[in-house]
Amino acid sequence: MVMTEPVGQLASISLDCPDPEYLAGFYARLLGLEEAFASDDRGVIALAGAGPMLTLMRSENYVAPSWPQGPQHQQLHLDVAVEDLESAVAAAMALGATMAGHQPAPSLWRVLIDPAGHPFCLTTVRPDPA
Repeated sequence: MVMTEPVGQLASISLDCPDPEYLAGFYARLLGLEEAFASDDRGVIALAGAGPMLTLMRSENYVAPSWPQGPQHQQLHLDVAVEDLESAVAAAMALGATMAGHQPAPSLWRVLIDPAGHPFCLTTVRPDPA
């Protein structure tokens, strides 16, 4: 692979949703993030504090993904590193997440669904330190 100078750096990962205010609150509590930006109408809210920002954007015609199968496939998902799966799952569910019906590797990842219907994973898998 040929390395080249980057054009830029990843600044944000954006998720469409019907209610950015509600979903921003969920992810702020789940990940310990703080609001970095909000549009005047609160239709776009960016959270910061863990590398790239997580931006929630209002979509009037939002359709939640139907994972792992269905007419509206997921376009992306977040993997959240945790120390203990059981306690992290309980904490995420207390914030409003629900457990996904399909769990492909439950000893390594737990798939949950955020309040707007996006799948996300809690995982103890991390890259080896360099």
